[in-house]
Amino acid sequence: MTIEEKVSTLNTAQVKDMLLYVGEKVRENKPFLTEVDSAIGDGDHGIGMSVGFTKAEENLNQKEFNTINDIFKTTGMSMVQSMGGASGVIFGTMFLGGVKTLEPKEHLDVETLAEVFEKSLVAIKERGKASLGDKTMIDALEPAVNGLKESATSYSSLLEALKKAETNAATGVENSKDYVAKFGRAKSLGERAIGHQDAGATSVWIIFKSMREWVEEVNK
Repeated sequence: MTIEEKVSTLNTAQVKDMLLYVGEKVRENKPFLTEVDSAIGDGDHGIGMSVGFTKAEENLNQKEFNTINDIFKTTGMSMVQSMGGASGVIFGTMFLGGVKTLEPKEHLDVETLAEVFEKSLVAIKERGKASLGDKTMIDALEPAVNGLKESATSYSSLLEALKKAETNAATGVENSKDYVAKFGRAKSLGERAIGHQDAGATSVWIIFKSMREWVEEVNK
């Protein structure tokens, strides 16, 4: 049995631990995210993401959860309430939007993961009005979601699905360097923003990369 084949589902305790690990890694990348955002943005993205995941950690550690729905909801609400501004709403929606209409689930598999983030993507697009190529977090999230959906239809393992999502997100971050920004402070820079990656897209990549790392460790 290969590493990729070992884990097909996560229980609620594992999903909670995975998101705590994601938060830890986002906080570790605070200087990097600040550097990326300072090039064409306000330079506060790393701080905001760190604040959001610090609050999420605090709230996640306060209780045990019976469903993955509540874990995602708690994470998202923590970000919305603590980060403030557009970034808090958008990244909060990344975790909130996908579980709003999801029936209660006690386990997370590839199909559920794909469904959750696809619904989140739709919710974020409706809320923020951004599309692929607008130099926003969508540039990494949409390719990542496409990777998860492909993995779900090909019956891939959880690790394989997250590897594909991470790779697609990384490609999306790289592609964002070629785009002219349509939103935020970078919008006023016009073509001068070309050559710089989007900070929000970078955060999305770090989130999927961290999930992949955690699942890979569980597989060992």
